[in-house]
Amino acid sequence: MNIELPDKLYYSIGEVAKAFNVNASLIRFWEKEFEIIQPKKNKKGNRLFTPKDIESFKTIYYLVKIKGHTLEGAKQSLTKKPSKLEEIDVVTRLENIKQELINLKMSFDEITEKDEQQ
Repeated sequence: MNIELPDKLYYSIGEVAKAFNVNASLIRFWEKEFEIIQPKKNKKGNRLFTPKDIESFKTIYYLVKIKGHTLEGAKQSLTKKPSKLEEIDVVTRLENIKQELINLKMSFDEITEKDEQQ
């Protein structure tokens, strides 16, 4: 799960929804369902999510969308098993490593093709 967001202090609900490829309504729903998500709100009432909230969304997304947990199951995993968060972190790191290896292979293949053409 490779979520691409720029390094910022706060993210709008639209940025978060786009990064996770979900509707803003799902982001609002998860915010209400999971206590670990605590966005700030500006004077207009717009939600401003912190990098910590983004990490929480990654965990919730992984549990609900990838592992197929129910919301209750995800809540239980978040409260009872801190090691689950570590597992998710490891999975995320491995996915990033995999993508880097794919990029390296593609670069190597391009170089090899150029050498063969000469």
